[in-house]
Amino acid sequence: MKFMSIQEAMDKGKGKVSIRGWVYRERGSNKLKFIVVRDASNIIQCVIDSGHRDWEVAKSLSIEASVEITGTIKEDKRAPTGYEIHIENLNLVGESDTYPITKDQSPEFLLDKRHLWIRSRKLTAVMKVKHTVLQAFREFYIEKGFFEMPPPILQPNQCEGGSTLFEVKYYKQKIFLSQSWQLYAEAAIFGLEKIFCISPCFRAERSKTSRHLSEFMMAEMESAWMDFDGLTGSAEEVVAFIVQRVVEKNAAELELLGQDISKLKKIKAPFPRMTYREVLALLKEKEGLDIKFGKDLRTIEEDKIMKHFDKPLIVTHYPKEIMAFYKQEDPKKPGTCLCLDMLAPEGYGEIIGGSQRDTDIESLKKSLKAQGEDPKDYDWYMDLRRFGSVPHAGYGLGVERVVAWLCKLDNIKDAIPFPRTMLRWTP
Repeated sequence: MKFMSIQEAMDKGKGKVSIRGWVYRERGSNKLKFIVVRDASNIIQCVIDSGHRDWEVAKSLSIEASVEITGTIKEDKRAPTGYEIHIENLNLVGESDTYPITKDQSPEFLLDKRHLWIRSRKLTAVMKVKHTVLQAFREFYIEKGFFEMPPPILQPNQCEGGSTLFEVKYYKQKIFLSQSWQLYAEAAIFGLEKIFCISPCFRAERSKTSRHLSEFMMAEMESAWMDFDGLTGSAEEVVAFIVQRVVEKNAAELELLGQDISKLKKIKAPFPRMTYREVLALLKEKEGLDIKFGKDLRTIEEDKIMKHFDKPLIVTHYPKEIMAFYKQEDPKKPGTCLCLDMLAPEGYGEIIGGSQRDTDIESLKKSLKAQGEDPKDYDWYMDLRRFGSVPHAGYGLGVERVVAWLCKLDNIKDAIPFPRTMLRWTP
């Protein structure tokens, strides 16, 4: 028979089926054996008795052995997923040694065994949600006429601060792993006008928090002729679109992960908006925190802010002095930038950062010098302002942070297949 997925077999509901997968659980007696098999789609209980010709094969099975099974499927509410297959033919494809992962093992052990733990139902569910997040981001911007443009990973300049650069030996030169595609996106919009990318980014942040990775996926967009209001609207619309796509396509995965789907269904645009000054006032009034103007918001301040919101919050107009060199100062609110951070509810922190871009060469040079950079190293970037510059804006969305929020994860390390952090670079 032609093999089908476990979910397809359950959708069929009755009759003869052939499935293949891995032993997820096994138990039984001298007379009867129950084998729970998993594949990418689901799990199902299979049963075989001692009089069967394949009984000895069934007795030899251990966790994670790979098998092919043909049998008759029927509904059984006592089974883990409501269906059971009575085995007619059982073929052992690949034996399994004693599987090292058992119940209640430490997060560090599971990270050491990530090449095996990635098979778990939890991580499989997370990766399915992540697939939907990436697909939805692409769908949203392609529908709006944007072009996908992959960036260079090896770059000569910093974009988000020199302290977080990963240095790479490039033949006889010294260059860096990409912090963001942004500077190159700004070059490309003068041809394609509206572009996006999904690409790995690298930040050598000396942080051991549950929110930081040294390598992560960033979904970014950049658009010519876009002002700050247009950027803010685009950011909230895409996040609302992503959330509803995940609710629509990944209800089973969200349930397995313990997420309250009813809360996610309420995540629709528009989102609440506050300026940085208003946030400081809220923190002082509601939380008793007196934060000096000009100080960046830390994890603790973001968490306390989001206690007051059940939707993402858009925070705008951060102080110019603490922002990246390319962010444009608001002429109506001197000392602040036309920029935004989007904070996720329930303590998941910043998921989007973006701005309208500064188009004034002298202003850019001044900001670079203030950050200890030599403007001459950015001469190619200044060319973008010398030859037909136009207003433009863009943002970056941290894919793993969005996934961690939607999947209700305790640690962002579980939002990526093989996490890279300050202390972890294997397997």
